[in-house]
Amino acid sequence: MTTTLITNISTLVTNDPTLGDGSPLGLIKDAALILDGDQVAWVGPAAGAPAADRSFDAEGRTVVPGFVDSHSHLVFAGDRTAEFNARMSGQPYKAGGIRTTVAATRAASDAELSANVARYLGEALRQGTTTFETKSGYGLTVEDEARALRIAAEHTDEVTYLGAHIVSPDYADDPAAYVDLVTGEMLDACAPYARWVDVFCEKGAFDGDQARAILTAGKAKGLHPRVHANQLTYGPGVQLAVELDAASADHCTHLTDADVDALANGSTVATLLPGAEFSTRAEWPNARRLLDAGVTVALSTDCNPGSSFTSSVPFCIALAVRDMGMTPDEAVWSATAGGAAALRRTDIGRLTVGARADLTVLDAPSHVHLAYRPGVPLVTEVWRAGARVV
Repeated sequence: MTTTLITNISTLVTNDPTLGDGSPLGLIKDAALILDGDQVAWVGPAAGAPAADRSFDAEGRTVVPGFVDSHSHLVFAGDRTAEFNARMSGQPYKAGGIRTTVAATRAASDAELSANVARYLGEALRQGTTTFETKSGYGLTVEDEARALRIAAEHTDEVTYLGAHIVSPDYADDPAAYVDLVTGEMLDACAPYARWVDVFCEKGAFDGDQARAILTAGKAKGLHPRVHANQLTYGPGVQLAVELDAASADHCTHLTDADVDALANGSTVATLLPGAEFSTRAEWPNARRLLDAGVTVALSTDCNPGSSFTSSVPFCIALAVRDMGMTPDEAVWSATAGGAAALRRTDIGRLTVGARADLTVLDAPSHVHLAYRPGVPLVTEVWRAGARVV
């Protein structure tokens, strides 16, 4: 394979505390790295870099691992501008707005849905995201959920079955029958396309007993759990996620001390989604409380048409630092290594020997500029699996 030297890096974020300055980010100043095919083959000070077949000059820029967006909802059609406008004019956010997107998604063609996914993933890639998870959840019929996952699987390996987003409007008078569908015929049709099973455990969606049944059925089909937990109110979602060894409990806005303790003593990642709070004017998650308790935290966009229509991880990093009590170092780690942990991946979210060669180049001398210069397009190059794609 062809080896590539990327040199003249002002600051390299490796996410390996045994490297560089010994911090969790493993910062190396005046650094270089060598890519061999789709993997990282060497990292260290530029002065000690071995020879490679070709070289690129980073021109004093910063290199961070490609962002890992572990929570998004990209298989959809339609627009919810009117809902957003109403919310910004004083109406509260409620879970039921999903029904608007369900109607539009059902009416869209496969080609339209696939083009939408590609569009938003292209946006994300240009902003440094090299790994992305996405879900179904806007079809809510056997056929529409299965086709959403089939389309998603054409774009990413990290696909989540979310038939339990809300109770389908078709079953509004019989939620129990819809749970039976989600855990039976719909699950059978969807499981071949998915890696994960998810449920919106929330008032207005599914209660704790329903969520347990859905996640347990998914596990029996070989899907690993994730949970939309404790976004709008206090509830059982977080502790259910830990009990079932879910990879992540996502949102984590309303937490009791027992919820925090459960996360700290389990392997479930708390995935925080500040775009949702920004877009709904809701209470911010307390990242500081989680981090101080020793919880592993991820940051993600929650890109969706209703409550967080952003594909920008850098924007979410800035929000997390400004409004959720995270330091710039913590936010960058959570958007890279934290996202990898939320997907139970060890090959991404870091720039160390053997990792996948996913990296983002920032036109800045430090990763801190992601929060220091919010809204500025700092990403100048993106490499994924060893190929320069932006």
